[in-house]
Amino acid sequence: MDTGGDDSRQHVSDEVDRALRADVRLLGALLGRVLTEAGGESLLADVERLRTLVIAAYERDSEASIEDAEALVESFSHERAEQIARAFTCYFHLSNLAEEHHRVRVLRARAAAGPVADRADSLPAALERLTEELGAEETADRLQQLRFHPVFTAHPTEARRRAVASAIRRISELLELREAAEPGSITLVENERRLLEEIDVLWRTSPLRMTRPTPLDEVRTAMSIFDQTLFQVVPRVYRLLDDWLLGQDAGRRPAEAPAFLRLGSWIGADRDGNPFVTAAVTKSAAAIASEHVLLGLEHAASRIGRTLTLDEEDTPPTDALLALAAEQERLAGHITSQIGKRAPNEPHRRVLMVVAARIAATRLDEAPLAYGRPDELLADLAVLQDSLRAGGADRSANGELQNLIWQVQTFGFHLAELEVRQHSKVHRQALEEVRAGGELGEMTQEVLEVYRTIAFLQDRYGVNAARRYIVSFTQSSADLATVYALAEAALGSAEAAPVLDAIPLFETFDDLQAAPRILAEMIELEPVKARLAATGRKLEVMLGYSDSSKDVGPVSATLALYAAQSRIAEWAKVNDITLTLFHGRGGALGRGGGPANEAVLAQPPGSVDGRFKLTEQGEVIFAQYGDKTIAARHIEQMAAATLLASSPANEESNRAAAEAFAGVAATMDEASRLRFFELVKAEGFAQWFAQVTPMEEVGLLALGSRPARRGLSVESLEDLRAIPWVFAWTQARINLTGWFGLGTALAAVGDEAVLQDAYARWPLFTSMIDNVEMSLAKTDGRIAERYLALGDRDDLASLVLEEMELTREWVQRTSGHREILEDRPVLKRAVRLRSPYVDALSLLQLRALRSVRETGSTDPADAPHRLLLLAVNGVAAGLQNTG
Repeated sequence: MDTGGDDSRQHVSDEVDRALRADVRLLGALLGRVLTEAGGESLLADVERLRTLVIAAYERDSEASIEDAEALVESFSHERAEQIARAFTCYFHLSNLAEEHHRVRVLRARAAAGPVADRADSLPAALERLTEELGAEETADRLQQLRFHPVFTAHPTEARRRAVASAIRRISELLELREAAEPGSITLVENERRLLEEIDVLWRTSPLRMTRPTPLDEVRTAMSIFDQTLFQVVPRVYRLLDDWLLGQDAGRRPAEAPAFLRLGSWIGADRDGNPFVTAAVTKSAAAIASEHVLLGLEHAASRIGRTLTLDEEDTPPTDALLALAAEQERLAGHITSQIGKRAPNEPHRRVLMVVAARIAATRLDEAPLAYGRPDELLADLAVLQDSLRAGGADRSANGELQNLIWQVQTFGFHLAELEVRQHSKVHRQALEEVRAGGELGEMTQEVLEVYRTIAFLQDRYGVNAARRYIVSFTQSSADLATVYALAEAALGSAEAAPVLDAIPLFETFDDLQAAPRILAEMIELEPVKARLAATGRKLEVMLGYSDSSKDVGPVSATLALYAAQSRIAEWAKVNDITLTLFHGRGGALGRGGGPANEAVLAQPPGSVDGRFKLTEQGEVIFAQYGDKTIAARHIEQMAAATLLASSPANEESNRAAAEAFAGVAATMDEASRLRFFELVKAEGFAQWFAQVTPMEEVGLLALGSRPARRGLSVESLEDLRAIPWVFAWTQARINLTGWFGLGTALAAVGDEAVLQDAYARWPLFTSMIDNVEMSLAKTDGRIAERYLALGDRDDLASLVLEEMELTREWVQRTSGHREILEDRPVLKRAVRLRSPYVDALSLLQLRALRSVRETGSTDPADAPHRLLLLAVNGVAAGLQNTG
C-alpha cells in the first residue's frame, strides 16, 4: 500500500516531518508486498482503486467521487470486502505505530537539545514558576505533598485484540532497531526481512476476538504495561526531577524528589454492572498484581545487591546495619550463610541480597522470612542507605538503591490500589435482605463476600491494597452509610470490618447539584468521622463525566461539573477537609477526554490543591503508558500541571474568568440543554439511534468483560452505558457526544467579541472549544449523512446535521480560525492524511449496515455482520479513539 506517491496529496505530505513520512512510506510499501503475496496483484489493485477514489472525494469534496467509491465498495464480493477492510485496518495500525515512534524521536531530540526547565510544561519549569510566586520554602512543601494518581480501568474501549497489540509492539521494536542500522548494511536487510515477517503475521491475525476477555484476562493485559514500562519509568521520572533539584550534588546528597505517583486499578474490582467480577476474581486480581510487583522488586534488589561489592574496610557498616544483619541471620541462617561465603567482607551486599530473599519469601507467602508490610521493607532499605552514607559511599546510597526505595514507596506490595465499585441500588437491596433476616440470596451473599475479600487483601498486602469503595449513582448519604453497614454485617462487627473509605460517585446532573448537601450529611456518619480522624480529615469525591454528558449533553455537563467542583471545593474548605477530586474521565471527548494536562489547569480554584486523580482506560492506557519515553513525558506533564493548577496566578485567572463570564455560562447552559433534549427526548429517538449507528452491533464486539448495558433494551437510553453511546456516534463519523448543542449555545450568546474574549481569558471555555475542534475535525458530514439516512426520521437527521454546521460555524467565529485546527498544524495534517482512509472503512461499514438492516439478520457469524465488525475495528484504529 503506497502512501507517498499520490500527487494530489503532495502539498500535505511535503509538510509532514521527513523522518515520519519515510517511516509511513516504508511500512505502507511493506504492507503492499504482504498483500500481494497473500492475495495476489488483484487484491492490492482493489485496495489502490478504493484508496484513489476516497482521496479524490475527500480533497475535491466531490459527491460524484464519493458515489464512485461507494459503487466500488458495493461491487466487491464479501470475501474481497473483508480483505480490504483488514488491509486498511493494518495500514492504520502501522501508521499509528510510526506516529508513536516519531513522537518518541521528537521527545528525545528535545531532551537532547536543551535544559529540561526550558520546556514550559516540565516539572522544573512548574517549580520555577511556583518559586517566583510563593518562594522556595512553600514550593518545596507543595512538592512534597504532590500526588498524581492515575487509575486504570477495564472499560471496554480498546478495540484491538491483545495478539494484534503484541504484533504491533514487535514491529515498533524493529522500527527502532532500524534507526540504529547503517544504510546498506546486512543489518538493514535483515531488519526489512523481519519487518515483512511481522507485518505478515499482523495481516494474518484475525482482528476480531472470538470470545470476550475475562476480567482476569484484562488484569493480565494491564500487567504488561507495568512490566514493560511503569516499573522502570517511575523512578526515572523521579530521578530527572531530583537531578534538577540537586544540580551538581545529584547523587551525592540525599534525594529530594518525592515519590508522587500512586497507581490505582478498577480492573478485576469494578463490579458495577459486570456480573463476571466476583469476590474470587478480585482476590485473584490482587494476587496477580502482587506477583508482578514483588518479582520486580526482588529482581531489582538482587541486581543492585550484586553491585554493592564495597569492602568493609573502605565502607564500614553502622551498628544499625550489623544489628539488621544479625536479625536476618536469626530469621534465615542458611540463606545468610550461603551469601556470606560469597561476600565475606561485603556487609552491605550481604544485607541487600537477604532483603531480596525476603521479598521472594513475601511473594511466596513463606513465613517467617516474608515481610508483613511494605513499611518493614522500607525500614530495612533505610538502614542500608544510612550505613552507606555513614561509610562515605554516598553515590551508592543515593543511586540505584534510591530508585528501589522509590519503587517500594510508589507500588508497595500491591502494585496498584484496587478500588471496588458497586451500584448504590445493589447495596440497598443487599442491606434490606440482610436486615430482613432469613436465607440470603446469591447477590447479597456475593456483596458480603466482597467485604471479606477486602479484609483478606488488607491483611495480606497492606491496608492500601484495597480500602477505597466507590458507590456509583450516589444520591444520598444513606448510600455511603450502607457501605459501612454491609461491612459490619459481613465481618460480624465494626471492629472486625476492614478499613474502608466510602467514595461517593456523582454522575447525573441532579446528583452533581446535590453533592455538597450529600457530603455535609456524609461527614456526620460515625464511620466517616472515624476515618476523617484517622486520615487527618482527608476525603475523596468522584465525579462522573460520561453519564452527566449523556444526561444533559456535553456543554451543560462541562459547566455543571465545573460548578459542582467549585461548590465541593468551597464546602471542603469551610469544613477543614483535605479534598481529592477523582475525575472519571474517558478517552473520547464525549467522556471527558482531551488533553488531560490542559484540563487540570482549567479546574476551579481550590479543587486540585496539588492532588489529581483520574481514570485511564482502554486505548488511552496503551497510548499514554505503552512506551517508556511517552509514559515518562505524560507523567511529568500531569505532575507539572497538578502543581501549577494551584498556583495563585492560575487560580486567580480561573476565578476571575468564571466570574466575568458567568452570564455567558448561564446562557450556554440553558440553550445547549434545551437543544440536546430536543434531540434525545424526541419520541422514538432511542430506536432511531439504534438504526443510524452500529450501536447494537458494538455490543457484539468482544471488547471487554462488561456488558454494554445494565439490562435494558434499545427501547430506552436511560440504562445504556456511556461507552457504547459514545462509541456508536464515533463510528458513524458524527461524534455527536463531543459537540452537540455547542453551536446553539454559542449562537444564543451571539456576541463574537464576547466569545472571543472568553476564548482568550477563560481556560474552561478555551479547553471546551479546542476539544470540540478536535471532535469536529474527525467528523465528516458526507459520511454522517449516509448513516443518518439509514433511519426513517428526516426531522432528527436534519436536526443533527444543522447543529453540526452551526457548531462548526460558531466554533470558528469564536476561535477566530479560518479552518478547524488552524493553530494546531501537526494534528490538522494527521487528521487530513488519515480521513480518506477512514472514509474507505466507513463505506465498507455502511454497506454491511445496510445489508443487516435490510435482512434483519441478528447472526453475528454471517458475512454482513463480520464485515461490519471488521470495519468497526478499523475505524477505531483510524480515529484512534473509541469510547
